[in-house]
Amino acid sequence: MSFCFFAAGSPEISTLLLDLLVVFGSAKLLAELAERLGQPPVVGELLAGVLIGPAVLGWIQPSDLLAVLAELGVMFLLFRVGLELQDFRLTKIGFDALLVAILGVILPFLAGWGIMAVAGYPQMEGIFVGAALVATSVGITARVLAAKGLLQERASKIILAAAIIDDVLGLLVLAAVSSVAKGGLNLVELGVTTVLAVGFTLVVATWGTRTMTHMVPRVEQRFRSGGGEFTLSMLMLFGLSLVAVYAGVAAIIGAFLAGMALADSASHKVHDMISGVTELLVPFFLVGIGLHLDVSIFANPRSVMLALIILVAACLTKFVGCGLGAIRFGRADMARVGVGMIPRGEVGMVVAQIGLGLHVVGKEVYALVVFMAIASTIIAPPLLNLAFRGVTPHKTAEEVPRLG
Repeated sequence: MSFCFFAAGSPEISTLLLDLLVVFGSAKLLAELAERLGQPPVVGELLAGVLIGPAVLGWIQPSDLLAVLAELGVMFLLFRVGLELQDFRLTKIGFDALLVAILGVILPFLAGWGIMAVAGYPQMEGIFVGAALVATSVGITARVLAAKGLLQERASKIILAAAIIDDVLGLLVLAAVSSVAKGGLNLVELGVTTVLAVGFTLVVATWGTRTMTHMVPRVEQRFRSGGGEFTLSMLMLFGLSLVAVYAGVAAIIGAFLAGMALADSASHKVHDMISGVTELLVPFFLVGIGLHLDVSIFANPRSVMLALIILVAACLTKFVGCGLGAIRFGRADMARVGVGMIPRGEVGMVVAQIGLGLHVVGKEVYALVVFMAIASTIIAPPLLNLAFRGVTPHKTAEEVPRLG
């Protein structure tokens, strides 16, 4: 492990601070503009990344530091969302969420694979495009629903639960596809990954809240230096995120489950502290997605047409597949669930990056997938606004005083 220290006034620290200023400032400026135009602020923050990134102005380039801040941002976002879900039990809506997730995996995968086959691309590239269409970026939908006070809606809970299952299923699809790309399918490795991922999620979702309800008051009483509850919250956030990675799922799933486990016991003060950190870091996550837009694909009319076809397929297959999974709840919830599962965000880009690293995906296909991931992420928030139009927001934990 190496550490790098910058001297006061050095060019490195001034460049770093300038990058942070531009990223955070542009995100908040365009978020305000989007709000004034009647759009969700998240759209402005995403477009800020496109504007200041290589695609337009070229002020900011993707970097390791921004990637770390982005990862922290989405972890705190999902942790905060979990904190807001009082009396949320994954097992209560498990079957409905499972059906939504399964249908939302099968249709996009087949569509992506089929489109690339018809377009004449090699089979492995088509399979990786299908895998990229499978995943859902719950961070984007969660950001919009949390901002609108809609996390307690039935459709919102189904979306969040389905996104967790979707992440596990997407991981298994990616593991299988990667094994095939390396020369063969390792069933033992795939089986171990499945058991670990499913087991971790079920254990925390089933017993986490009950455990934390007993533990938090005791920690707060015995912590002499103060801030015991916040310290425990941070240990839960980072600890479960780390365990999630070792279990084979994304760190954000561990962060969400940590928040969910603390939802019934976290105090108003902890909510306020987490909200402050989240508002600081989330813009780096959203801007980071926009920074990766590659405009080179628009130089070729054939690539433009293929990019648009993949984007339409990405949106329709999630909307139809996930919507059908919620058919028993009526048309309104079907539409809300379908729209909520559309954004691919950073998850789709990770799949493309793995394909590129294995040398089975070319730069053109990589650019197509990244465009799909970013465009679907920008499209989803306005559609969520329409789908949830007329729904009365619920008060969040920050707005409702807690007893005791």
